[in-house]
Amino acid sequence: MFLGHFGLALAAKRVATQPSLGTAVLAAQWADGLWPVFTLLGIERLEIVPGATAVSPLDFVSYPYSHGLVADAGWAALFALAYGVLRRDWRGALWLAALVLSHWVLDVIAHRPDMPTWPGGPTLGLGLWNSVAGTLLVEFALYGSGAWIYASATRPRDRLGIVVYWSFVVTLALIYLASVFGPPPPSPRAVAVTGAVAWLFVAWAYWIDRHRVPVGAV
Repeated sequence: MFLGHFGLALAAKRVATQPSLGTAVLAAQWADGLWPVFTLLGIERLEIVPGATAVSPLDFVSYPYSHGLVADAGWAALFALAYGVLRRDWRGALWLAALVLSHWVLDVIAHRPDMPTWPGGPTLGLGLWNSVAGTLLVEFALYGSGAWIYASATRPRDRLGIVVYWSFVVTLALIYLASVFGPPPPSPRAVAVTGAVAWLFVAWAYWIDRHRVPVGAV
């Protein structure tokens, strides 16, 4: 899953108005933010296997610390605690915890049975990635719904509030389509480095929220 994670982060603005969109994206993408770092450090491992699934050539050999159920539950608790202490917004903290943990749930839906529960424990996966059409339908349904919800739950402060938001939405969609229909990546390291660069989308999301405010705000 890729766009679906961003879709949930965007939609969360409807129920958690205080956290910035950047913080919501950081929460929803926390597992994917840790994974390239752990991979580059040799803590987790993947291989490139063209045809591993119809959608993705990535074979996630081991990633229990970024994508395991127990690990993600722990990360969710720590994320919520840190935000709650810093911002005194415990309602928002609970929603952010849900976003962190939602990453595991959505990935179980998408992946083949390679999603870890805990180190050395059973792995799960419903295999949506075995269908290109099904994957595109689910990804864009989640993403499109989230983009619409965020756009309707906020209003632009200025012209940049329109430009930076919709350019963000379009750019993510184009990157996703390129990853699905483009050639396999050249190496696991290239995948990890590209994944690390994706942290820029967190910064972009913070930029968006500086130029948009919840509907009804003064």
